Amino acid sequence: MFRLRCVNSSLWRRLLHGGGNVNRDQVLEQLMVCSAEDEVFDVVGKNKAKLTVSHVSGAVGMLWHFQREKPQMLRTVEHIRTHPQFLTLRVLAENKIALMDDLMLVDMLYSFLRLNVDQHDSLIQQLVSEAWLRIDRFPMTSLSKFAICLNDWHLQNSPLMGHITSIVDQKLSSIDDIRVLSALMISMSSLVSPRLRDALISRADHLLDTMDTSNYNNPRRVVQFMRNIKYSHQPLLEKCNKILLYNAPRMDAENIGMIMGLFHSLQFNSFDFRLAAKRRLTELVDSSSNPHSFCKLFVALAPMASEDIREGLENTALLLADEFSAQQALAVVEALEETQSRNLSLLSKLASMIQRNLHVYKPVEVARVTQSLCLLHYQNPELLNKLQKILHNFLQRSVFPSEVVMLTRVLSMLPCPWLDDSVIARLNSVVAQCNLGDLNTISIVVAKWVRNDPSNHHNTHNKYVRLLQLLNRCGHKRLQKADRLDLVLEELKYISGEWFEEMLVEETMVTLQRMMDQINWTNVPELALFLSRINHLCPPLMDRIASVVIKDIDKIYPTATYVALLPFSILNYDPAQADEMYDVCIQHITPHIGSFDPHLLVFLAYSLAVADCFPEELVREIFSIDFLGKLDTQLENLPHTLNMRVRLHLMELNRAVCLECPEFQVPWFHQRYCQQLHKKGHSSVSPVQQQIHKMLSEVLGGINCVRVAVDTPYFYTVEFECILDKHLQPVPYSKPSELQISDSGKVHWTRSSLENIGDELPPGAQRVAVDFLDSKSFCKNLHHMNGKSQMRKRHLEILGYRVVQIPHFEWNSMELSTPDAWKEYLKRKIFKELSS
Repeated sequence: MFRLRCVNSSLWRRLLHGGGNVNRDQVLEQLMVCSAEDEVFDVVGKNKAKLTVSHVSGAVGMLWHFQREKPQMLRTVEHIRTHPQFLTLRVLAENKIALMDDLMLVDMLYSFLRLNVDQHDSLIQQLVSEAWLRIDRFPMTSLSKFAICLNDWHLQNSPLMGHITSIVDQKLSSIDDIRVLSALMISMSSLVSPRLRDALISRADHLLDTMDTSNYNNPRRVVQFMRNIKYSHQPLLEKCNKILLYNAPRMDAENIGMIMGLFHSLQFNSFDFRLAAKRRLTELVDSSSNPHSFCKLFVALAPMASEDIREGLENTALLLADEFSAQQALAVVEALEETQSRNLSLLSKLASMIQRNLHVYKPVEVARVTQSLCLLHYQNPELLNKLQKILHNFLQRSVFPSEVVMLTRVLSMLPCPWLDDSVIARLNSVVAQCNLGDLNTISIVVAKWVRNDPSNHHNTHNKYVRLLQLLNRCGHKRLQKADRLDLVLEELKYISGEWFEEMLVEETMVTLQRMMDQINWTNVPELALFLSRINHLCPPLMDRIASVVIKDIDKIYPTATYVALLPFSILNYDPAQADEMYDVCIQHITPHIGSFDPHLLVFLAYSLAVADCFPEELVREIFSIDFLGKLDTQLENLPHTLNMRVRLHLMELNRAVCLECPEFQVPWFHQRYCQQLHKKGHSSVSPVQQQIHKMLSEVLGGINCVRVAVDTPYFYTVEFECILDKHLQPVPYSKPSELQISDSGKVHWTRSSLENIGDELPPGAQRVAVDFLDSKSFCKNLHHMNGKSQMRKRHLEILGYRVVQIPHFEWNSMELSTPDAWKEYLKRKIFKELSS
């Protein structure tokens, strides 16, 4: 990570002339001219009796320097470590520890560890002990390198690392090298407090401005620190992204893949970096001919490559597969899973290699292999049975709750219908230590077991019932004891599913309201995203979010402002300060429109449109030729699901602007897209819709008085349509819609299309749209219509409809349990409400 002083000319001068010694040091001069490891060993062997601490330090440093200059696959560390003269250096170093200065001590430790000397070796133990005694006087460069050594030993949470963290906290302002600071940040990331976190981020932000922009390892380490602490500081991420983007044309596949993985973990989307990475990786295809470099390239490029390039990568992978290591085979299989590859030849070859190397995989690696093979629907009973046994054995031995949960989740993916009692017992033993995310994962697994267990067709087995009850108790207890909002939001980040919604969501809302005074500008986006995701309306929390946004809008990063506004749009909720909130947010976002990723800007504008808000500058930017061209380029590089979502929201935004803001003169250019969507779509009729259609026909005086599945201009589909004259009497259609029954027995509507609604109406008549609103049209916890359904109503009214809405909870209520009651309900809705 650092260029060692021992190969630096200034260090050689210090060694040659240190201590005022004017005599020439012939041993050091001999070491200086060495160009390979064997030459260093030759000098050591010939001068054993003359070697001073400076000689030993220089020789060891040179050995590591020669190794680090080589590609990973060409390194000969094992040869060095077993060389007789390397043992000489180790013995001499151990005997001369007291003579080493602070810089030499840490450099020696760092080099020996990089040359794979065991951390339990007496030399390493004594070097560490001596370093601990001197730690308070170390310069920051040595402290940073010492912290790296501890981190490599997985001692991130040790008292010694705690001591280093305390020193950094006290001397942070004196650190003026981003390389030193970023290495320290990674090493002590598990121990930083929120206060120190903010201070480190502030210092890193300052030092990044002073560094040479050609060194991309510094910003990469800063991003890695944020990934480690699970904290996205958007301004600092953007600054790191700019430096990384500048360097992308000269990066190798390994660094590009690492950076893209870090960005993905932080949910940070950089369209420009992704585009530059794709361009650079494509350039590297022809030069990546060895297994190591090709594997890195395949993993980074395959998920975003075109079909032709991906096919070429898979063909090359097939040729190199026999040379892959166990870890490389795993990485390629995961990339195949991400791309949903159907290359059975490649998958089979990789699976065979994995099967031969199962004994070298760690528990998490076996879990990753199993998950990828299951998601790729790979059929090999022998391999899957082996994986199941290995996972089961790991599960029984594991002492980490999160690992137990992970292994259990992956076991449930295998084609075994249910698991034995030992797994249930293992889960019971760790449930009390699980966080909310792990509890939710267990609940999903249990639900799968209940469905698959053949002994469980009529009654839920007691072992599952007891486990679910334990999950409920532990979940409620964890929420009731929680006292830090940020930690609760972190645990809730990816929770979803029936168990959470049925058992924990109410307790969660109580907990969040109890911590309402902890809501601030830093956690508002996370809270807003959670409320949007669970579709749960809580006015006190929403009002608090609005007040924080208004008060601290200048502190909220522009892209985070979009997330903060999301629940108000989705849940169709206007706080008391709604106008002020939207005004300050739009003013805050507008100057930064150009810095948004194209797809994110579309999401922002669509979200505002749902809330009936159309900032002119934002709308004109999105529907400019330049922006749409940039968006097209990005869509080519987005995952399929996200691509489809962006296209749909752009269409819905285009429709909203055309209908609600005709003064902007934005053209409607989604006609063909909507026609294609309708061809792919299904128009099956639910039993409730068939029932409503029958009742409407009777209420309106015949089937020729109601049409179904009417496509309006701008491609809304009205489920039921009728026309009432000026006396509110139904007007028959000359050609009513019909219900058709397919060969499979499914009922379908015959679509009707209206190109110009107004021309068909008799004088004084009105066109009525009857909409059945299912549960998806409302918030989960209240009979409150969501934003999208409200926007649809606005648009149908602009198109000339009077809209009659039939909420599912009214139609399916006990009050409406007879045909006469349903008919009376429809009469009241259509005739009385429209006449009022």
